[in-house]
Amino acid sequence: MKRMLRGAAALALCAFSASASSAPSQLDDMATLQDIPVNELRVFAEVMERIRAAYVEDIDDRTLLESAIRGMLLELDPHSAYLTPEDFEDLQVTTRGEFGGLGIEISMEDGFVKVVTPIDDTPASRAGLQAGDTILKIDDTFVKGLNLNEAVDMLRGEVGTDVVLSILREGDNTPRTLTLTRDRITIRSVRSEMLEPGYGYLRITQFQNNTGRDVRRHLTDLKADHTLNGLILDLRNNPGGVLNGAIQVADLFLDEGLITYTQGRAEDSRVNYGASRGDMLAGMPLVVLVNGGSASASEIVAGALQDQGRAIIVGRRTFGKGSVQTVLPLHEERALKLTTAKYYTPSGRSIQADGIAPDITVNVARVELQEGRDSVREADLPRHLRGDAAEPEQRPDSLATRDYDLYQALSILKGIHLSRPRTR
Repeated sequence: MKRMLRGAAALALCAFSASASSAPSQLDDMATLQDIPVNELRVFAEVMERIRAAYVEDIDDRTLLESAIRGMLLELDPHSAYLTPEDFEDLQVTTRGEFGGLGIEISMEDGFVKVVTPIDDTPASRAGLQAGDTILKIDDTFVKGLNLNEAVDMLRGEVGTDVVLSILREGDNTPRTLTLTRDRITIRSVRSEMLEPGYGYLRITQFQNNTGRDVRRHLTDLKADHTLNGLILDLRNNPGGVLNGAIQVADLFLDEGLITYTQGRAEDSRVNYGASRGDMLAGMPLVVLVNGGSASASEIVAGALQDQGRAIIVGRRTFGKGSVQTVLPLHEERALKLTTAKYYTPSGRSIQADGIAPDITVNVARVELQEGRDSVREADLPRHLRGDAAEPEQRPDSLATRDYDLYQALSILKGIHLSRPRTR
């Protein structure tokens, strides 16, 4: 591969520097030796020369070449990208858990930027952005025609500055306009609490380098402070992140077996990731919540626990990003983020473009009030007499009572616990 790239680079240089009389034979000789598409390189060189000579504005060769590299990667898939020094640094900062911007995971689809998921407690989530929203304009600039890196650059900026987004939500006929204020995004990737006595809740917002360690700490604290009958693992709107973080989290709930494997183009490129002994919950009931914003590493965890029969997956079909991106450093602090393999669940299912189907689907709750059909009861009348029955018991306010999906997951978790055999 390196030999081929060196040959291509040499041919490109020949196309620019060789004279018209000597270049063809020189190029043809090199093409024969290294199987390089010389005609296409001639066209590339000619296009670049025409742009330099006739474009309405002066543009330097460096900009043209970097644009050509971006275009080459853009045609591969939505996740391969050329990273400038700034992009490379942003990627590394993100995996460490802090970055500046709006707190939104995005992808490019049909030339438009689509929201994969807003991150919890960020300007994006507070403004009401949802997974699947299409961003049409950023400030006064139409997104159509921009590449993903250019869109990201426009969304980011100094803390405290505003950005105006025009978005189109599925089912809407007209775009919505939202104004968001950029903030320093510090991701607390793991949090936990008790929903009810005996039933714990653990949410992962993104998989970072330390996520496995943080989940272990949260589980240790929950077990030390409470009696656990079951746990809900919430992976909704989790865009993924570091592969090792997902492997470590899945391993905490498994005693043995395969977690995932990756397979590249070469037959011998398969890499297996297995679980070590030691289920932190000792087999107690586990429910995993997912939705359309659960992507990549989230799908690896959900797929592993589903295939191993360790958890019940509840919610909606996941995003379907099952490709592996490898970051290949280049010179001058640049890098290439290249899709090199696909993820598979332990049973051999490909996650790519299909996602993880839940065991139990929970559709989005929709409540409609119909005018003229509101019923009036005695208790609604002014100065009504109080009845003899005791005051109705007030249900305690909790996260589960405010979150329909979570409420359903909790009901399922209770059912699993109650249906298990009891020792007497």
